[in-house]
Amino acid sequence: MIIANSLTKQFGPFMALRGLDLEVRPGEFVTIVGPNGAGKTTLLRILATLSRPTHGQVSIAGHALPKGADHARRQIGLLSHQPLLYGDLTAEENLRFFGKMYDVPHLEARIIELLDKVDLIDRRQDRARTFSRGMQQRLAIARALLHDPAVVLLDEPFTGLDPHASDRLEELLHLLRDGQRTVVMTIHDLERGWAMCDRALVLARGKIVYEANTKVVDVTTFRSDFKRVTA
Repeated sequence: MIIANSLTKQFGPFMALRGLDLEVRPGEFVTIVGPNGAGKTTLLRILATLSRPTHGQVSIAGHALPKGADHARRQIGLLSHQPLLYGDLTAEENLRFFGKMYDVPHLEARIIELLDKVDLIDRRQDRARTFSRGMQQRLAIARALLHDPAVVLLDEPFTGLDPHASDRLEELLHLLRDGQRTVVMTIHDLERGWAMCDRALVLARGKIVYEANTKVVDVTTFRSDFKRVTA
């Protein structure tokens, strides 16, 4: 579902990604962890078609980038630490705006379905700027899933959330583990990221330096290996 070969991204003299290779299978949930400056957000921006690599090839859901970017975007839902909402629009209006961009069929029913799923149905007519940080992230999940994407990209979605909001967000994100969507998440919280995924990758110095299957390796071993490969 996601293929990246020899991916390089350079900002002036700085190399954010250095020949990175990545493959993610359909229905797989992959967590990417790594120190600050490792290239996690840069990688997610490229996969989301928001940035172009300096060198290398990327394919999303069978669409090669950048040529197939328009088709790929219809298969991608993005949730980042910035909710990407319009504060002066209500919850319903935000979803209606994005739904029309994606030509979502039966849009009004889909809006109600998702607002109910993220527990915002009673706040559907309130402006997004009146929402707490956690509520904005829940609305952002609804936005990301509105067009029923095959690929969901989560870029540090827990940033800035209090413990209660983080736990609520984690409950919602677990709904993505239905085997129908391919999910890639970057996160600082190693334990939380580990608990949610099928496979965990360590990104350091612009490359994938380690990976582990959560069904084979335990989190204690992964934590120790993480420290070793990022030292």
